[in-house]
Amino acid sequence: MPTTAFLTDVTICIGCKACEVACKEWNEVPEDGYVWSGLSYDNTKSLGASTWRHVLFLEQPLTAGPQVADTDNPFRWLFLSDVCKHCANAGCLEACPTGSIVRTEFGGVFVQKDICNGCGYCVVACPFGVIDKRYHDDGRAFKCTFCYDRQKVGLMPACATACPTQSIQFGEVNELKERGKNRVAELKARGYADARLYDPTETSVGGIHAISVVLGEPEAYNLPPAPQVPTSYLKSAWTSAFVSAAILMAIVLAAFAIRP
Repeated sequence: MPTTAFLTDVTICIGCKACEVACKEWNEVPEDGYVWSGLSYDNTKSLGASTWRHVLFLEQPLTAGPQVADTDNPFRWLFLSDVCKHCANAGCLEACPTGSIVRTEFGGVFVQKDICNGCGYCVVACPFGVIDKRYHDDGRAFKCTFCYDRQKVGLMPACATACPTQSIQFGEVNELKERGKNRVAELKARGYADARLYDPTETSVGGIHAISVVLGEPEAYNLPPAPQVPTSYLKSAWTSAFVSAAILMAIVLAAFAIRP
């Protein structure tokens, strides 16, 4: 089976939220509240147990691009349809004690809801803050399934199928990475000097299966510039523990040695 991925392009997204609606309808994801957040036109605010696709509305000053000379409108609108990254090295999968979270044949990270016991270890282990528990329900953890059921029968995920502008593209991961690099090169040639491909391969995450073409810094989209899987710190933590224990033992032995 090919390893699949998403490629999302903020320069094409129009913020219609068709992906959010398609995701909820196909996966029967419950509503997540109708609260006015005050964050632009964004009512879902972030990814969570009942928001598997989230369209971020971002308004920022123009610092690069062909329109930078337009003094009448020195701002730009950007929209990013965010989703679980289905990390190559997934912190949630490593932390799960029940085997509820597995890697599928398509490379996605899938939560088996009938096995999840709601312990929440996966929630704190996700470097992107994606997976969460449905506290108002039975407390189990939920996130994007990569439309595993659709992929098994040869269909694209619902969000990519519903996207009217092809801002969300779906396909083989290496092909999409190459397509993303070409898109960034094209944008830079057109004057978008701050265009970049978000795919953190140089960290312990080891790359993601939901890469994005963005304008500006990743932090503006709530994307960590250098995400790390929590278990990557275990070696240094155990080393520090052993050093501390050795120092303590040396102090105790010294105290007995100098005892009259």
